[in-house]
Amino acid sequence: MKRYKKAFSMLLISAMIMGSIYPNALASDKWKKDDPFTDEWNTIDLIVARPLGVAAAVVGLGLFSVSLPFTLTVDIFSRKGDKPANAVKDSAKMLMLNPLKFSFTREFPDENM
Repeated sequence: MKRYKKAFSMLLISAMIMGSIYPNALASDKWKKDDPFTDEWNTIDLIVARPLGVAAAVVGLGLFSVSLPFTLTVDIFSRKGDKPANAVKDSAKMLMLNPLKFSFTREFPDENM
């Protein structure tokens, strides 16, 4: 068992080292080498912006839960009309999926910075 534990810890350490090198290699293609703000923007993006996106998704989940009876009512009454509304789907996308997409699927670093 000790042998497997040692092998697993070596695998974990090597994965952490390679994981820390790979984002820097990706960022080096988009940023100039002489740009003094590159590391600061990367740090702000990683430490501030992405956790705020996850926190916004958690707050959005609470708001979605509170507003669900109203959006369901809008969906039910709009089924009788010509153009049905997708209020539940739209509110879920706006309150939960967009912040999670912001946090997890953007390129690192964001090219809009």
